[in-house]
This record gives sequence, C-alpha cells and structure tokens, in this order.
Amino acid sequence: MGRPVDTAAVALRRRALAARIGRGVALIPAAHERDLERDYVQDNDFRQTNTFFYLTELETQDAWLLIVAGGEAATTVLFLPPRTPSQERWTGLRLGPDTTAARLSGIGRVLPTDSLDRMLAALFRASGPIYAPLDVTTRDEPRLKELVFSGRDVRNLRPLVDSMRLVKDGDEIARMRKAIDISAAGHVAAMQAARPGVWEYELEAALEAAFRRNGADRLGYPSIVGSGPNSTTLHYDVNRRQTRDGDLVVVDAGAEWGQYTADVTRTFPVNGKFTPRQKAIYDLVLATQQMAFDSTRPGATVAQLNRMAREYLRAHSGTLCGAQSCDGYFIHGLGHWLGMDVHDVGDYATPLKPGMVLTLEPGIYVPAESLGVRIEDDVLVTATGAEWLSAKAPKTTVEIERLMSRPSRP
Repeated sequence: MGRPVDTAAVALRRRALAARIGRGVALIPAAHERDLERDYVQDNDFRQTNTFFYLTELETQDAWLLIVAGGEAATTVLFLPPRTPSQERWTGLRLGPDTTAARLSGIGRVLPTDSLDRMLAALFRASGPIYAPLDVTTRDEPRLKELVFSGRDVRNLRPLVDSMRLVKDGDEIARMRKAIDISAAGHVAAMQAARPGVWEYELEAALEAAFRRNGADRLGYPSIVGSGPNSTTLHYDVNRRQTRDGDLVVVDAGAEWGQYTADVTRTFPVNGKFTPRQKAIYDLVLATQQMAFDSTRPGATVAQLNRMAREYLRAHSGTLCGAQSCDGYFIHGLGHWLGMDVHDVGDYATPLKPGMVLTLEPGIYVPAESLGVRIEDDVLVTATGAEWLSAKAPKTTVEIERLMSRPSRP
C-alpha cells in the first residue's frame, strides 16, 4: 500500500499546479506494473511515475489523477481500478475506489477508472486546454495518444510540474534526509568491509546490504564501485575487479526512500591508509568542494559555482598534476539537482533558492596513475547559505583512516 501520504503537502502542490494552469484540465496517469516476462526487472516490478507521485504520494498502479482548474477553486478526482480479491492473493492488497482510498489520499472524490472517459468527454466540451505529462513514461498510454492526435489543445504538463519540483517542500526534504542518512550508513559499511584483495562486488554487497538493513526501498541508481584504474571511469558500474594493495576506491551510490534518492560519493584507500600522493590529490578535491559549499547561497547559480570550483583548482594545483592544472583532470560538472531522480528536473539557469537540493562533486582523475578521486555530497540551499545533508558519511582523510582502522573491519 506504500508509505503514509502527507495529504496537506500534496493538496498544496495540486492547488499550486491548478493556479499555474489557470483554466484547463490536467490528466495524469499512474505507472503500470512492469512485465516480468518482457522487462528485466532488477529491483521492484513497480515504481510510481514521478509526476503522479508528486501530486498524490500514492504508490498505486493503473490510476489516474484529474485536476480541473478554473477560477478560485480546483476540482480533483482520483480514479482507481476496482479491487479484485482473487488477484490480490498474488499481489497483496490494492487501493480501490472507496472511502479508504479517499481517507488515505486526502482526495475527497474517488471514482472507478471505467468512469473516466465519460467525465473527460463532458469536461472537454466545457474546459480549456488539456495538460498531460507527455514523456517517455506515458508514451504508450492509449488515452494520451488519442488526445494528442485528436486535434484538441493538448499541452505538456511536465514543464509546469518540473519547475515546481525544483524547490522542495518540508515533506520532500524529510524524505531526502532519510534517503541520505541510509546512504551514509552504506558508505560507512563499504569502508569497513575494505581490505586489499576484496572484490569490488563484495564492497557493493556490503554497501547495499546496509541500504536495505536501514530501510531503503531500492537503489537510486546502479552502484559504482571503482578501484584502481576503474576509479578514473566516471560511470563504471560493472564492479568485478579484485582490489590491490595501494588502490583507491571510488564508491558512488545512493539509496532511495519514499521515492526520493540520495547521491553520495566517497573515495578511500582499500588498505585504510592514504599515500602522500593520494592524500594531496584528495585534499585538493575536498578543499575545492568546501569552497563551492561556502559559495552556495540564494541567488548563486550552478554555472557560477562550477566556474569558481575550476578557478580554485587552477589556483591551488601547484605541481600536483604536472605542468597542467588539475582543472584539466576535472572532466565533469560540479553538480546537479537532486530529488526523485538522481539527476532531477529543473532549469540550471535558475538562481538558487531556499529548498533547492543539489550535489557538489568535484573530482580529479589521472588514468596514467590509476588514480581517481571524487567527493560528492548532497546540499540543501537555506535562507542564509547551505546545509550539508550527507555529513554522516566520513569525508576527511583523518575521519576515513580512523574509521577504517577500527578492529570491526573484516
């Protein structure tokens, strides 16, 4: 049945969306269960579409949300498939079009899905434009296909909802804190499991076991555990190499909880002790990240932070990267929005506002030395600056070495 719904929060989101629409109809489908015979289901066979979840927080399948905007008030109707007791013996209990669904969702009017088309036909004669999420998650919806080719004024709802999602409300931030705390516990477990000779997939197993043990619903994205030469490949996720003494390990992994994900990266020596060279590169990356964090505040932009990080690297590289500045080995952007997606929706030209969440993830990658360092943290923009959300994952070389020296390590 999913986690409890913050009915007040989602009602505010629906009202805000209706106000942005002004006059018209928003029609939002829920996700369908994936097909075990056709799809490669790696985790759960169902995950709600983000747009439907944002406006309902319901983890229910084959449903539809209808919002009729116009004037001072908006009408919201939730359409649910009828319950099928014989099927629920296989799937577990499902929400049906009844008073229980109305109570749990906070939506007063809940109807069976077979009444949707009749209501739509009446609305289309009297209402303005039709807004629907027109994206990869809905491209196979027959109703939406029919609307798009019907000649009616059909507009994409996603830009309106995506712009709303950029600033998180209190419920969203609470979910993200939970996901990030779970992720930090996983990174600690990976560090504690490290030793020369361990396989990357063993570290992955320790990490993801801690995710599950602490309540994660699923992974936010495939876990990256790259040791030695693999530490310099940004999205390496094969995780099949056996580590060697002296390797650095880059672990980029995040848990999802309540449909919101974390995105945390830590780099550590598999033997528990940084070499002087590793420590020098690591400390430069860490100092760059701290400078970017100190510059994160309302009004700044991601582009400005990225530029400042690169300027800092150029000014403080010395001879660490030879004749070239270490900026030349920083081969990706400084960060990205975070939320229900690991690379969450939103315009990067938007100046930072309180409630936005982004990652700060500088890195230096030197393939010739099999030496890669990335440090990534999740950051909440506040009224006066920013807050580290992922501070529970050890980050300084002293903290990492102290943790990895404990007798509890295998």
